[in-house]
Amino acid sequence: MATERVAEAFAPAKINLTLHVTGRRADGYHLLDSLVMFADLGDRLGVALADTPALTVTGPMAAGVPVDGRNLALRAAAYIGVNAAITLEKHLPAAAGIGGGSSDAAAVLRALAGLTGQPLPDDTERLGADVPICLYGRAVRMRGVGERLSPCDNAPALPALLVNPGVELPTARVFAGLECHDNPPMPDALPRFHSPRAMARWLMTMRNDLEAPARALAPRVGTALDALRHTAGAHMARMSGSGATVFALYDTGAEATAAAEVIRAAHPGWWVQPVTLG
Repeated sequence: MATERVAEAFAPAKINLTLHVTGRRADGYHLLDSLVMFADLGDRLGVALADTPALTVTGPMAAGVPVDGRNLALRAAAYIGVNAAITLEKHLPAAAGIGGGSSDAAAVLRALAGLTGQPLPDDTERLGADVPICLYGRAVRMRGVGERLSPCDNAPALPALLVNPGVELPTARVFAGLECHDNPPMPDALPRFHSPRAMARWLMTMRNDLEAPARALAPRVGTALDALRHTAGAHMARMSGSGATVFALYDTGAEATAAAEVIRAAHPGWWVQPVTLG
């Protein structure tokens, strides 16, 4: 029997502050070393038990979102054997390097665990490599293919600006353009960060190894990075994940908001969102 109880869930944007590609397994999966934080911006979901699966998508970024078995939110419910009626209010762009679909899946899993009392599965990487880290949902270092997670408790909240120049970048195509698949990882021990500025300075010594192939596929990624670097107060700018979303870090939320106004005025078609990362 279906239930009228609806569990509300939040699916935050996942931001890769670093992304070092450190190897490739025989099965083709890449090994990563990445420092990840989550934004206070994301998709919102309502989840209820149902007799048959259903998905309704609303929100400013709803256009083109699949409502069939390709959608990770529906697949997450099916993965644990539960029929669910899901309402997805979409605020994050698709194929954007910020884990939108994976975060939606993680939110559905959390909501259904609360509704049914079932434990969360321990093999959620089978749904997608980013699902385990999105279930974690706070500052974390991710290694391996996404299954090795270590908390990063020494990171301050980071005022940031997220920008997507309106290009979709399929992850597989970006990885296919990677010239070197065996790059150095981050240091074994990460420093203790006392301020956003100190953390940004350290992050500048790290990398996103997918940025170069992404820029080759979509030159607007480089245009967006240049625009961010020229905003007042920006400490650094980098691409998140496999793109095309890029971010800049600031000392204060007011600086990030002012930068957003500048970017929106110059590029009215871009997705521009000031956030706090944590």
